[in-house]
Amino acid sequence: MADTRNGFTEIIQKDRARRERQEWRGTFVDYLEKVKKEPLLARLAHSRVYDMIMRKGAEDINAADNPHVKRLYGDEPIKVYSFFKDEFFGIERTLAQLVRYFHSASLHGEESRQVLYLMGPVGAGKSSLIERLHRGLENVEPIYAIEGCPMREEPLHLLPRHLRKEFEKMLDVHIEGDLCPVCRFRLKEEFDGRYEDVPVITVDFSKRDRRGIGVVPPVDPNNQDTSVLIGSEDISKLDLYSEGDPRVLDLNGAFNVGNRGVVEFIEVFKNETEYLHSMITATQEKFVPAPGRHGTVYVDTCIVAHSNEAEWQKFKADHTNEAILDRIVVVKVPYNLRLSEEIKIYGKLLHHSDFRAHIAPHTLEVASMFAILSRLEPTPKCDLITKLRLYNGEEVVEKGSTLKINAKELQEAASREGMFGISTRFIMKALDNALADSEEGINPINVREALIVMVKQSELADDTRKHYLELLQDTLHKVYLEILEKEITKAFVYSYEEQAETLFQNYLDHAEAYVNKTRVKDWDTREELQPDENFLKSVEEQIAIVGSAADGFRQEVIAFLWAATRRGEKVSYQSYEPLKEAIEKKLTSSVRDLSRIITKSRTRDEEQARKYDDLVKNLLERGYNEHSAEVVLKYAANNLWKD
Repeated sequence: MADTRNGFTEIIQKDRARRERQEWRGTFVDYLEKVKKEPLLARLAHSRVYDMIMRKGAEDINAADNPHVKRLYGDEPIKVYSFFKDEFFGIERTLAQLVRYFHSASLHGEESRQVLYLMGPVGAGKSSLIERLHRGLENVEPIYAIEGCPMREEPLHLLPRHLRKEFEKMLDVHIEGDLCPVCRFRLKEEFDGRYEDVPVITVDFSKRDRRGIGVVPPVDPNNQDTSVLIGSEDISKLDLYSEGDPRVLDLNGAFNVGNRGVVEFIEVFKNETEYLHSMITATQEKFVPAPGRHGTVYVDTCIVAHSNEAEWQKFKADHTNEAILDRIVVVKVPYNLRLSEEIKIYGKLLHHSDFRAHIAPHTLEVASMFAILSRLEPTPKCDLITKLRLYNGEEVVEKGSTLKINAKELQEAASREGMFGISTRFIMKALDNALADSEEGINPINVREALIVMVKQSELADDTRKHYLELLQDTLHKVYLEILEKEITKAFVYSYEEQAETLFQNYLDHAEAYVNKTRVKDWDTREELQPDENFLKSVEEQIAIVGSAADGFRQEVIAFLWAATRRGEKVSYQSYEPLKEAIEKKLTSSVRDLSRIITKSRTRDEEQARKYDDLVKNLLERGYNEHSAEVVLKYAANNLWKD
């Protein structure tokens, strides 16, 4: 008990010591000395956010030498930003645009005077992206501000304009902005104009305490009050001071709160157009009107707004909004379209929830497939499942060769993909519903059934509902049966990976001998033999390579693997996608009859019972529990092998 108590105390003391080290108080002259040593202390809001993102690091997406990623992006210069890495998946282009905006704005370009607007479907992550910026600001080092300023403004505003050029050269900084009415009054009345004596302190960002992070929710059009944005006058002080006295000001509007940081406009176009002009003035002119008769107030903030596509299209269609539209940088935030990344999304959400039930293998994969298929546009070049796999960076094999379709070209031909379809929230509800019906855990079968029920009950257009049900009841049913057959094969075949590798090496030996017109050496007898064409054909026919096509296929395999070896790549049965598929299908076909008999038998003899028990044991080792193993084997018996 004492050790635990000491541990608590140690954590508290360390945190308090760290915060105390960050606290600083001095005069304006002391602050000038600090800025001279570290000019970045005086950077503006956009620069602060950009530096916050880049401080975590960034990696070129092609630097990892991932063939899946290369097939998807080609030579497109896309980076992965560590700041977003563990929370956002499959929206690399969106994140690149967002960072590009902050980079340009940090250089005092035109973007520094424009609103960043995130537009996308519900549940795509717009709010989460802005929330990540909020959390990032709360964890950066404190900023330096004039003590007592309601807006925690930059101390360099104290410098009179006629001296600023000289100080900019001395400090190597850009000085922008003016004192707020409250600080201007205090400088004159409290400090008698001696700005060098004005105290400066450190202040940290806090969303809850409304320091540096302002949030503007949609306002009732019948009750829109600009005080939400610019603050108001404290009526209780009008008995003490005149109406024109800055001491009556209560600068607690969103722009005042978000000074030096970020102001977020939630569902921005739900507000009346007139209400948005303050937002545009704040970003374009960097000034907002002060409440009452107090002139204007300088604001240094990143204005970030978001809403869905329907509201954006409605707003854009009104030509009277052109002035506002010209001051907006639009960044689309679509749904993710990569299967591997969609699986990570649900894994993250489940990890952060109280969900502790067993999740059978391929459960999240099947749910993710449905989500992505619902977001894709049909194309005459391939079916939707093939498109899904191409978007995942996979090589798709068709008639013994990889499909020559460029994923990037498919994406460019379907500009609205990801802006419609099933949301992550819909899938999460289905996972919860499936668990409610089966406390033993969730599996691909009961999750698919839960999705079917939810689609039938949802308020969808008839053609959309029909399309979703076809995806669930036909497309995904067939896909899962293929997955399940491979799963059972791997559970049946002892040392599946080793056997696949042995098949691969044997195929290479005989194919190389066949192509080079040489012999194959038997490793046991050391005897030199003719290449076994029957063996080669037994592998190739699994992917419909027959007749004269076999010669070309064997040459392609040897050429591909020889080039891979020359590049220093490790060669395995998974190296060449067509051959990998052929080997896996051969292993599957070799145990299909045995699998069928054992899983379908109601009464098993002793040998069959032993093999069935071994099958279940292997499935348990592959991530199933007893309940899910029983469910998928029963499903296989009823659907996979029909007499």
